[in-house]
Amino acid sequence: MPVGRRLWVTASPTAAPPPGRTAVLVTPGAFGSGEHVTTAGCLEFLEALPGIAGMRVLDVGSGTGILALAALLLGARHAVLVDTDPQAVATARRNGDLNGVSDRAEHVLGSLADAPPGPFDLVLANLHGDLLQVLAPQLAAAAAPGGWLILSGILWEDDFAVATAARRSGLRVRRRTMRDGYSTLLLQRGV
Repeated sequence: MPVGRRLWVTASPTAAPPPGRTAVLVTPGAFGSGEHVTTAGCLEFLEALPGIAGMRVLDVGSGTGILALAALLLGARHAVLVDTDPQAVATARRNGDLNGVSDRAEHVLGSLADAPPGPFDLVLANLHGDLLQVLAPQLAAAAAPGGWLILSGILWEDDFAVATAARRSGLRVRRRTMRDGYSTLLLQRGV
C-alpha cells in the first residue's frame, strides 16, 4: 500500500513498487504493518524530513521495525531499534534482513534506558500517550540539538498532555496530524 508520497509498504518480496516509491518490506509478527493511522502518520512525517540521508536514528518500541527500516531505506546512516518484546526484536531483525539494511541496524532487547547513548538525529516512538508523557525527558535527551522526534500512538484526549510534556523537555512542536482519534507529532529539540 502507498504511504505518503514516497513509500510503499508490502509483505511480498516479489512485488515491485510503483515508480517513484521506495518499497518497505514488512512481514507480520509485531505491531507496525503501516495500516494503522499512527504508523502511517509517522511514515509520512519521516519521508518529508529534510536531510534524512546520513542521520543516526533511534526507534523506541520498534515493533516490526517499519519506521527505522523506512528511515534506512530513505538514506539514514544507522538505526538503533529498541523493543521490550523478544518477538518484536526477532521480527524487526528479520525485516531488516529482507530489506537489505541489517548492516546498518542495531537491535536492542530492552527499554530506552538500554539503548546506546545518543545523540540521535531522529528519534521515533509510536507508543501510548501516557508512556510518551513519562518518557518525554529521556526521548528529548536522546535527540541531538536541532534533532527531530516523531511521536505517535497518542489518543486525541492525550495530545495536549503529551505536547506539554514535550515542550517542558525542550522540544518544539513543528507539525501535528490528527486522524481517526490519534495524534502524531513532529517535534524538534532546541539548539
